Amino acid sequence: MKEIQAAKSEQYICGTELEDLFPVHFRKYIKVYGFEKGDVLFSTGDELDELYFLMEGKIKIFTHTPEGKLLINRFKRPPALIGDVEYSRGSAVINSVEAVTDGVFLAVPFADLARIEREHPAMIRFLFDTMAHKFYTELHATSMHMLYPVEVRLASYLLSISEVAEGTMFHEEMRTSNLMELAEWIGTSYRHLNRVLKNMAAEDIIERVNGSIKIKNLKKLSTLAKGNIYE
Repeated sequence: MKEIQAAKSEQYICGTELEDLFPVHFRKYIKVYGFEKGDVLFSTGDELDELYFLMEGKIKIFTHTPEGKLLINRFKRPPALIGDVEYSRGSAVINSVEAVTDGVFLAVPFADLARIEREHPAMIRFLFDTMAHKFYTELHATSMHMLYPVEVRLASYLLSISEVAEGTMFHEEMRTSNLMELAEWIGTSYRHLNRVLKNMAAEDIIERVNGSIKIKNLKKLSTLAKGNIYE
């Protein structure tokens, strides 16, 4: 993740709810960062000193189970906030964050955020509402995750890494070498994952070719994903 020196926060703030949160005189303290697909943006245990607003792109939130396995929590698109819990609790990063696509963050230093809270009470309400919503949705998602069959979890994952929002029918490819990692993420075995992929290919939902996976029938995949449990 790199700061975009030439970019101005104003172009991202105007026309959004952030326009009401940040008085004009404060916006000079807001930084703009760009990130690339595949970047590990934050890792569990990192210390943050800025609050991040996702303005462009998609990110993946995941955690490690007590057994040391990876577990996907959520995929997030704008608007999304990273660092609110860490700011409020004064704690290290709880969940790891990885970029699914290229994107942009706005960042506000914690020191400046504390000052704007005193001067602009709307920020306090915004942070409270955001965290309340986050805890509710992520607790619900985590508790429901393992109740869904692997077929639903896999379909939701494929939808989440695809470019559905851009309206394209040729979606994100996933190399076969990553399947063991994927099996761990969605909470199943590599063998079972392969069986599910074969079944989806037999039903003409996906196609496995040249070490990649291509979505062939978006409608069927969306139905199987039950609305996408990860978003």
